[in-house]
Amino acid sequence: MSLYYFKVILFLGGAGDHPKPPEPSGTWPVLGHLLLLRGPKHLHVALSEMADKYGPIFSIRLGLRRAIVVSNWELAKELSTTHDLTVASRPQMLAGKHLGYNNAMFGLSPYGSYWRQIRKFVSLELLSMRRLNLLGHIRVSETNASIQQLYKLWADKGDDNLTLTTGSYSDGVLVDMRQWLLDFTTNVIHRIIYGKRYDGSGVDMEEARKCQRILKKITRLIGLNVVGDMIPWLRWLDIGGHQKVMKETSKEYDNLMEEWLEEHHDRRKGHNDSGSADRDFIDVMISKLKDVNIDNYDADTINKSTCLNLNLGGVDSTATMLTWTISLLMNHREVLMKVEEELDIHVGKGRNVEESDIPKLVYLQAVMKESLRLYPPVPLGGPREVTKDCVVGGYHVAAGTRLFFNIWKVQHDPKIWSEPLEFRPERFMTTHRNTDFRGQNFELIPFGTGRRVCPGINLSMQMGHLVLASLLQSFKLLNPNNELVDMTAVEGVSLSKATPLEVIITPKLSSNLYE
Repeated sequence: MSLYYFKVILFLGGAGDHPKPPEPSGTWPVLGHLLLLRGPKHLHVALSEMADKYGPIFSIRLGLRRAIVVSNWELAKELSTTHDLTVASRPQMLAGKHLGYNNAMFGLSPYGSYWRQIRKFVSLELLSMRRLNLLGHIRVSETNASIQQLYKLWADKGDDNLTLTTGSYSDGVLVDMRQWLLDFTTNVIHRIIYGKRYDGSGVDMEEARKCQRILKKITRLIGLNVVGDMIPWLRWLDIGGHQKVMKETSKEYDNLMEEWLEEHHDRRKGHNDSGSADRDFIDVMISKLKDVNIDNYDADTINKSTCLNLNLGGVDSTATMLTWTISLLMNHREVLMKVEEELDIHVGKGRNVEESDIPKLVYLQAVMKESLRLYPPVPLGGPREVTKDCVVGGYHVAAGTRLFFNIWKVQHDPKIWSEPLEFRPERFMTTHRNTDFRGQNFELIPFGTGRRVCPGINLSMQMGHLVLASLLQSFKLLNPNNELVDMTAVEGVSLSKATPLEVIITPKLSSNLYE
């Protein structure tokens, strides 16, 4: 190469101008840093400690795969703006193949024409504000039904057959709040997606519990570090048996979806419901995707995989978010009292809280933001893949490198958040008053950012605000034996509470408001 061309490359910023990101020592042949990341600490915490030592961007080797970990808001902004298209893809992993209908599930799909079309369809046809407003009656009716269920548990607290009750305490009754929240989100999301509702007993509830178990397995499997993803030539061994379990679990879900799709097709025969504004999502997709074939995915595959994606995001993530929020409130009585005072001022005890009241409940909204800051649903975000060479934070990053946003680290940065480990909702009414969580304020990105930001933010927050406000208005909540809630977490694709959330509830309103 001539000296002239060498100078041109330097002038244009060739890869040789920029060093590679720092890399921790202690790599092993083939295994890379995997042994360093095994231990009692959650992965996002272990990577946060590495960031303290190696900086806000560093490289690790996951088996034979190279990855970078980004841990501050400035780099998150750079990647989500300047390099957004370059980092918009997903690595093709075994979970996407076996659980995501061969990567048809748009949350696991690589960036390309298929992902763009399905993401646009979901945003415009399923999760637009117009559609969510049309389905508002489902959120409201399910919230009311869930509050009525709790009241009935209290009224019938001596009945041993009540599934949520584990005991009674003087005037209150002990409830597994995590299961109650999961049942609530299941009913809301399943009515919206599948047109199904479970009344809490009999065959219907067996189906609901079955679906919850399947989704829990899928969530856990997606979050696993599978050996075959990190060392591809070992895939055929299926070390740990994860591929086998993925295939079995996928079949369980597919059998349910086949049954529900058949029900919808049978119901549609001879009926034209194209004018119905509040059709469930399966009906919308059947109508809009009839006989479609996108990148060799047929309509049924797109329908099944999209429903699974929405189900995973809407049921488990929302229930997990609310579980952490209530847990924090139970451990900070002074914050709980302030939320209750706000409800008394703006709603009172003479009527039930409504969605139209939520904009006035600014402290309750601050509580939700602070909960999402401390316990982001997916602390490392979904893994990305860099599709072309780029320079990030002054470092050269090669195409094919995997990318992790350490959302937990970003949201616990002491340079941005004073007392970052403390539960301080007031910060969102003072120093961070204008900080939002929808992916534009990069110091708070619990739902991700850039092209891969979660499309279900509005639905999740509508559900979360309403059911939390309704619960705190309707019931007094107490800790059993005045003990603090155990905040131990279990790591997977989401950060879930390890133990049940048991709370003693006692009604606060007139009995007619629970009817």
